[in-house]
Amino acid sequence: MNFKKIITGLALSMLLSTGMAVAADFSKGLQAAQSGDFKTALAVWTPLAEQGNAMAQFNLGHMYANGYGVPENDKTAVKWFTKAAEQGLAEGQFNLGAMYDFGDGVPENDKTAVKWYTLAAEQGFAMPQYQLGIMYANGRGVPENDKTAVKWYTLAAEQGFAIAQRYLGVMYANGRGVPENDKTAVKWYTLAAEQGYAKGQYNLGTMYANGRGVPENDKTAVKWFTLAAEQGYATAQRYLGAMYDFGDGVPQNDKTAVKWYTLAAEQGYAKGQFNLGTMYANGRGVPENHKTAVKWYTLAAEQGYARAQFNLGTMYANGRGVPENDKT
Repeated sequence: MNFKKIITGLALSMLLSTGMAVAADFSKGLQAAQSGDFKTALAVWTPLAEQGNAMAQFNLGHMYANGYGVPENDKTAVKWFTKAAEQGLAEGQFNLGAMYDFGDGVPENDKTAVKWYTLAAEQGFAMPQYQLGIMYANGRGVPENDKTAVKWYTLAAEQGFAIAQRYLGVMYANGRGVPENDKTAVKWYTLAAEQGYAKGQYNLGTMYANGRGVPENDKTAVKWFTLAAEQGYATAQRYLGAMYDFGDGVPQNDKTAVKWYTLAAEQGYAKGQFNLGTMYANGRGVPENHKTAVKWYTLAAEQGYARAQFNLGTMYANGRGVPENDKT
């Protein structure tokens, strides 16, 4: 399932209008699901869902979408999300929008995704507000409109949704939909970073490294790059490697630079692969090894990274790590 990282989970509360008996049954299903007994949850929620209980319908959709206690079945998930969404349940509307967004159980349809995201977002639900911002920023299902994207990112960000806070920072940093404002970008990056969001930490690190919106401070940049890199974010790993490579904010250390370049390179990040190739080509932090340098330059070059293509060409021209070949 493509959208599992954003789909909302099992509903944990009942609608106020639900009767006490139904609420008791729903709670029994919820307790079973929380303990991992999805068979009992299915048995309890299915009749409730068939009677029109929106929360039970939503939860069944979630179970089928993720294969909890049932064979994973996106079409059946869509069926139940639709029933919940049509009753106005924001979580159901959002998840149904995600199914159309990613083409899970239905043909991909950006316009229909926007329809459901909008209905959920207008109820004040942060996740669809953020996702709706993405749709407007990229012109998916709607005409591209950065101002409208900023509107929705802001509503989600003000609720503390870290991903939206980071995206809002990007909009201010690049002057998209709002006047460029580095200080405001830093504000939103900081809020996202302090929640532990790796991309926000990386973006905040770049602002300190370049003195944008804050006084330039390489040590603080390294702090944020490290936090993001330790979460496995390849772009931050490569940037942190460069800080050690050049001794910015930390003592210069080729071996540590190689460590971080390697982690980024192994994730397929072209710039990390290029940097790692350079370390092997020059014997910095590792024994000089032209064959290994060629390996990493090749991987980066195949992704279209121009600097790697140039260096790889030089290796062939000079027969370093490969047989000399001027044509290559």
